[in-house]
Amino acid sequence: MPRVAFQLRLRPGTVEEYEKAHQHVWPELLAKLKEVGISNYSIFRRGLDLFLVMTVTDFDRAWEILDKDPTNLRWQKEMGRFFEPITDLEPGERFAMMKEVFYME
Repeated sequence: MPRVAFQLRLRPGTVEEYEKAHQHVWPELLAKLKEVGISNYSIFRRGLDLFLVMTVTDFDRAWEILDKDPTNLRWQKEMGRFFEPITDLEPGERFAMMKEVFYME
């Protein structure tokens, strides 16, 4: 199953609140993520930079569904206030996608 990774950046002064929110991710959101084929989902942080890594059956299809899901939309609205805009997105990119250059199972 494909793995994907992308980057987000937190606004200064939001780290504690962002991390606290992720200690209590809504169960209905977790269920929806699994339903759309997302698993093995991790978020790593270094300073204000976040690196999100997941296994997902079809990334684009998953986000098409999540973009219409009321629970995800509520979560994204809550989380959106934590993020700085990413300025170097490629044309058509939703997230700052990362290329996997090495993987060892």
